[in-house]
Amino acid sequence: MSDTQEVLVSVEDGVMTVIINRPEARNAATKAVAEGIAAAMDELDSNNDIRVAIISGAGGTFCAGMDLKGFLKGEIPVVEGRGFAGVAEAPPKKPLIAAVEGYALAGGCELALACDLIVASEEAKFGISEVKRGLVAAGGGLLRLPRQIAPRLALEMALTGEPIDGKRAAEIGLANRAVPAGSALAEAKKLAALIVKNAPLALIASKRVMVEQQDWSTEEMFARQGEIVNPVFGTEDAQEGAVAFAEKRAPVWKSK
Repeated sequence: MSDTQEVLVSVEDGVMTVIINRPEARNAATKAVAEGIAAAMDELDSNNDIRVAIISGAGGTFCAGMDLKGFLKGEIPVVEGRGFAGVAEAPPKKPLIAAVEGYALAGGCELALACDLIVASEEAKFGISEVKRGLVAAGGGLLRLPRQIAPRLALEMALTGEPIDGKRAAEIGLANRAVPAGSALAEAKKLAALIVKNAPLALIASKRVMVEQQDWSTEEMFARQGEIVNPVFGTEDAQEGAVAFAEKRAPVWKSK
């Protein structure tokens, strides 16, 4: 795994931080950005030493969407199999947090929606503004937004293209936390630190159930859940969790 000029990746204490590094363009997504994020997500899922990732943007902006100059030249910031920004169609198996400052508009909002948790600056701007440019929010915005907030609020955002701020995003459940400007990444790291303490296989299974259960019927939901979670109960980590509790110490997870 290596940084590109447009995507900076670092790992510390089991937490990967991915920074879109195009502040001069409000971190608008290019093909290189999409490929850089996709590579980071591949590393996240394949490396047992990494438990959770954070995506943010340099220079006080999350992502202003697709780079329109590149679009006019025929460049689309999509990775086959992963979609817009290298993640919208196929998020990682492990937890992913968006730390949002400034603009999260159009594709930038869709990138945030593809994340599992969102920590937002109170002054952040979320919006699927594609209709204002003769486009459609096809990077997941029209699909995920009505599943994450009240459908009528989602439809209003889709039809007007008008943004909401981070404080409002938290009020309606779009963001987990709204924090003072400039502190979204620091707060996201605190949230990641809480997650990284927990058993890796249990985290993956928990996320998978909560994502996939949306399509399960009442009759099948416990059976489908069992297929995913039952194997976790037989892992070394499950035994370690019980032993560590009895011995009053922090568990040492092995992802086994």
